[in-house]
Amino acid sequence: MTPPNQPSPADPSASPAAATSTGPGRRSLLWGAAAVGSAAPLASFLSAPAASAASAAGRPAQPSGPSEVPLHWLEGRPAELAGSSWGTPWPMGAVPGDQSFALAAADGSPVPVQSWPLALWPDGSLKWSGHTISGAQDPSDGYTLTAGSPAAPRSPVTVRERRGHVDVGTGVITTRIPTGGTDLITRVMRGDRVIAKNGRLVSIRQDGISDDGLGTVRREELLSDIEEVTVEQSGPVRAVVRITGRHRRRGRAWLPFTVRLYFFAGAESFRMVHSFVFDSEGRREAIAGLGVRFTVPLDDEPHDRHVRLVGEGHGAMAEAVRPVTGLRRDPGGAVRRAQVEGRRTPDVSTWDTRVSSRLDLIPAFGDYKLSQLSSEGFTVLKRTGEGHGWVPVDQGRRAGGTGYVGGPSGGFAFGLKDFWQLHPTQLDIRNAHTRQAQVTVWLWSPDAPAMDTRFYHDGLGQDTYEEQLEGLEITYEDYEPGFGTPYGIARTSELTFWALDGTPSPERLGAVADAVRAAPQLVNPVGHLVDAGAFGGLFAPVDRSTPQRARIEDNLDFLFDYYVTSQDQRHWYGFWDYGDVMHSQDGDRKVWRYDIGGYAWANSELSPDLWLWYAYLRSGRADIFRFAEAMTRHTGEVDVYHAGDWAGLGTRHGVQHWADSAKQQRISTATYRRFYHYLTTDERTGDLMRELARSEETFLVLDPIRKIREEPYEPDPRALAIGFGTDWSGLAAAWLTEWERRGPLWEECRDKLLGTMETIAAQPNGFFQGSGRYDMETGRFEVQEEPAITTSHLAAVFGLVEINAELLQQIDMPEFEAAWLQYCRLWNGTDAEAEEELGGRLSPNRNLRQAHTRLAAYAAVRLDDDTQAERAWSGFLDPRAGWEYGRDTELHLERVEHTLNPTDWCENVSTNNSAQYGLAAIQILALIGDRMPR
Repeated sequence: MTPPNQPSPADPSASPAAATSTGPGRRSLLWGAAAVGSAAPLASFLSAPAASAASAAGRPAQPSGPSEVPLHWLEGRPAELAGSSWGTPWPMGAVPGDQSFALAAADGSPVPVQSWPLALWPDGSLKWSGHTISGAQDPSDGYTLTAGSPAAPRSPVTVRERRGHVDVGTGVITTRIPTGGTDLITRVMRGDRVIAKNGRLVSIRQDGISDDGLGTVRREELLSDIEEVTVEQSGPVRAVVRITGRHRRRGRAWLPFTVRLYFFAGAESFRMVHSFVFDSEGRREAIAGLGVRFTVPLDDEPHDRHVRLVGEGHGAMAEAVRPVTGLRRDPGGAVRRAQVEGRRTPDVSTWDTRVSSRLDLIPAFGDYKLSQLSSEGFTVLKRTGEGHGWVPVDQGRRAGGTGYVGGPSGGFAFGLKDFWQLHPTQLDIRNAHTRQAQVTVWLWSPDAPAMDTRFYHDGLGQDTYEEQLEGLEITYEDYEPGFGTPYGIARTSELTFWALDGTPSPERLGAVADAVRAAPQLVNPVGHLVDAGAFGGLFAPVDRSTPQRARIEDNLDFLFDYYVTSQDQRHWYGFWDYGDVMHSQDGDRKVWRYDIGGYAWANSELSPDLWLWYAYLRSGRADIFRFAEAMTRHTGEVDVYHAGDWAGLGTRHGVQHWADSAKQQRISTATYRRFYHYLTTDERTGDLMRELARSEETFLVLDPIRKIREEPYEPDPRALAIGFGTDWSGLAAAWLTEWERRGPLWEECRDKLLGTMETIAAQPNGFFQGSGRYDMETGRFEVQEEPAITTSHLAAVFGLVEINAELLQQIDMPEFEAAWLQYCRLWNGTDAEAEEELGGRLSPNRNLRQAHTRLAAYAAVRLDDDTQAERAWSGFLDPRAGWEYGRDTELHLERVEHTLNPTDWCENVSTNNSAQYGLAAIQILALIGDRMPR
């Protein structure tokens, strides 16, 4: 199953299961080789035997092979499909690492599928398999994935690497990708016709920003310069080509980029995923435009050249470059109908001669642009050419982000996903009245003001740490001079291009626009995700079978719907903002605190990412998936540094995504990215997680608790101060991901993961010790001699619970398991229990009690402990736990009319509470739903 350029399954003898043994009578969180598709309850998985005797003896278990997995479309069968890729999870030992797969349509007919290992369990069996299909045949309503030999595509993708270029053919189009120079794509051909050529990136750099609109600013255009081209997959169903480089002009280089091009067997389209890093402080220079540009040859006569720009829904501006409708003299009904329908008009000799004899007197409109400068409005303009005035065409609210230029001989369609959400965006068509039109999809519209990333205030009076902490007490913003920099943040955009054999019909254009808005996505059924123990197995299907369950489900639905409504009513959109949500509300102004220090953008604070993904996993809801998808795209790029001193760290919540001076692992953690990568196989998300494989090095650059540390501290690579909660959980997630994906650093990451797990477990008080001194050479913590008790309410709410659940599924380490279960048991326990086991009491100010009830629920299942189950449920349902969504609290909506826009308002909602209530509810229902008190 391993395709070219993919790692082979590792030697299972290198797995930790071979180095540890199973203690007698001990329950393990390792998943056994349960039959895929079985309906065994979650508790039976969590209390299953540790591993087979073969595994305990250092030999891999014999996989039994996969059962059938039904697949369906996230949003229903698409009308337009180039291809779709997805991941499917498997229980440990169920599927060999080199398993081949077959796919069948709903009618049983074979469907070509390409498969590869996304992640492996320690015993070498498949944890996640990646798959892709093309749209060469009409999409089926559903599919069935089984073990077997895949059907061969009728027109397989071909990849030919030559000196100086790579040629990729789909059987319909052929694309040449140079290995150097300005162009990402030299040409796109359909048959012997060049549909598009000279595909390149363009950026407009502006010197400074004029605050009052007066004075002059200088702008210059920089073009992509290719540094490396790598073929990552070479078919037969899908080919992936990765291109890296920078924008350059006259020795000036900026905005390093990564572009992936995706080609599918039999497809007339290709997909582009474009990512760039903003390598500027944003004070002396700004992005005034950023786009992807192609030249489109046009052979048809101007009256047979057509332009299409899609508005809201399937409506479109559909016009000819030289319109012959509406003239004073009628060229003929057949002529008019053909032009309107996008067909070739009858021979000119058949036209009314008063028109045909002087076509040169009819203006040809060569330039068109659709500008979406806000989420609430777009404008369409056209003109006859450069130097002439723009003619208003129309306006609308939210454009589809799709356009086309061409004629009966062929044409080029193009689209940008999340077009209006990521404003300011723009679609440009220039020189369509000539033989060489130019198409630019602007990711940042040059019609908009230049991108302003300057820090939003000057921090007067906050020169010392003492003053900064005083400011933190007032505005909740952790300010520090020089830290509010955008240098190193990134953004990813997704585009699709079609090389068509003619002007698309309105129906086809509508289908193309739908595919641009939301790329068709195949997904696994909820039951299979549960049975496979995906992502730690901390979820179960939505269940409303009792009034109490139904009430909790109502709360979960209410909260998600409230954020969807707030996003739209409060317009949480824009190039740098879309995908994030706000942190807290202002009950006086009836607005979210968008302008108050650390209360503004959430930046993953208390894990809304995890809440949304677990909500999707248990429900299969498309709207939750798309919301979580946008958040993952945002938080993994914008809220994390990818270059500069803080590369690998994320920024705490604030008015700007990069404003706060707290740069931390808890934001950049791979825990938040794993879902999207494994569910969709998205390579860009994989890149982001791989960047973090050595992110412990960031602790040498920046001390995360420098402002409150009382003792002198100098970062020492042999003794780095790293916390066991928010810090280690982020490192552990990155190490686990690199190990199971068998990346370049997988053995190093495996050893660091195992080493830190062993030495956390060896601490006098395990996780309650709080932190340790990490040795970068050995990948282990120093074991402290004196016991300590540290209880941070944040330690377990940034992915520690979720990543430990995955670790304990697959790593047979009794001491670590005991240390984690001790933490789970005692957090909500009594002082007497803590004194007996730890030698002292826990802090009485343990906030987030309701959030931590899921730890007790986990312990209840692992230990079959009714006391822990009772403690979990009583804490979860008790409104005195400090949370708004308890037993006696109703979530009410009121309509507010006096704000800038009328809005819906719920007084007692905050993102911290919503995320942690959501995670606690989902996990406690999955773990001990059968022990819910009546």
